[in-house]
Amino acid sequence: MKIYVGNLNYDTNDETLLTLFKGHGEVESAKVITDKYSGRSRGFGFVEMPDSSEAQKAIEAINGQEVDGRTLKVNEARPKGSDGGGGGGRDRW
Repeated sequence: MKIYVGNLNYDTNDETLLTLFKGHGEVESAKVITDKYSGRSRGFGFVEMPDSSEAQKAIEAINGQEVDGRTLKVNEARPKGSDGGGGGGRDRW
């Protein structure tokens, strides 16, 4: 299961994210997303856990927890583009 972790402190790194979730089960990967130009954290990341029941328990345990001075928002990641974003609200001919 892929897990979204939002509201990360800009100083939080991959290792911190990995350690946070390892206490709740096996972690395949933990990645803080960075800006491709500056290399600075964008304030969110993703964690992948192979066992969905462990992942669900981790979500419940970590969501709302304070890490590096920020209250985390944790939930199951949605597929890219599922929010219906884009568009400018006007038809273009």
